[in-house]
Amino acid sequence: MSSSDPNKLISKADKLTKLSLTRWSADWKSATLLYEQAANGFRVSKDNEKAKLAFEKASKGQEMLSSPWDAAKHMESAAALAKELRNWTEVIDFYRRASELYIQCDRPQPASDSLAKAARALEDALPDDAVQLYTDACVILEDDGKEQMAFDLYRAAASIYVKLEKYTDAATFLLRLGLAADKSNARNSQCKAYLSAIIVYLYAHDLKQAEKCYNDCSQIDAFLSSDQSRCASKLLSAYREGDVEEIKRVAQSSTISNLDNVIIKLARKLPTGDVAEIKGDADKGEEETLDENDLT
Repeated sequence: MSSSDPNKLISKADKLTKLSLTRWSADWKSATLLYEQAANGFRVSKDNEKAKLAFEKASKGQEMLSSPWDAAKHMESAAALAKELRNWTEVIDFYRRASELYIQCDRPQPASDSLAKAARALEDALPDDAVQLYTDACVILEDDGKEQMAFDLYRAAASIYVKLEKYTDAATFLLRLGLAADKSNARNSQCKAYLSAIIVYLYAHDLKQAEKCYNDCSQIDAFLSSDQSRCASKLLSAYREGDVEEIKRVAQSSTISNLDNVIIKLARKLPTGDVAEIKGDADKGEEETLDENDLT
């Protein structure tokens, strides 16, 4: 075998990390270099399984050399190969480990990015896991006061929830986006997020919650005076009046056309269900609320 044969490099590196009668301490520096060379060799030859294992070992080596940044990079390489192999469990584990290593370096942005990469890889295969990864990626940025860097992550999570038909969860994430945008003084993104949440509630036949959302968001001056607020008000009024044609007209407005595609698609399908029935359910809910508050 050639000295550049990756299998031979791995074997040599493994020996350097194992203690014996003639080797009292592991030579992680030399071993790690060999693991890195082997990983690249396997990758070039398209042997993804062995390349993945070699990058895992190279990552471990960099950890032993107190270099978490390089360890994280190698772990991400292993995760990317696991994705090619469609080994979703390893994709999650490796990207999470890379994220932890970046945190050790006090680098929250790449730590969040690692989780986002895992989430994007899993959107179709394991959407529930993808949402959790997006959530964790957002939390890292929120804790670092970098909410503005998380806007796309909030949107991605909300989009998955819509695909899963978990509309309350989707709206909740859109409202989180609105809060993050508020903290970042991103008024346009904030108002779009609030209108999007209202549309999601309407699509789910929940007029009562849509109106509550509108009323809550209207406590914020930036939203109250916005085009998105006026659009939401027109939509809700049309629902209250049972005016199907007006609902469809507002859903085609330029204000809605400027929202994310997944929300535009929902809006274009409004109204879903029987508008009179939806209004009746909302009225019934209000009556029940009034009864609960009746102390006489």
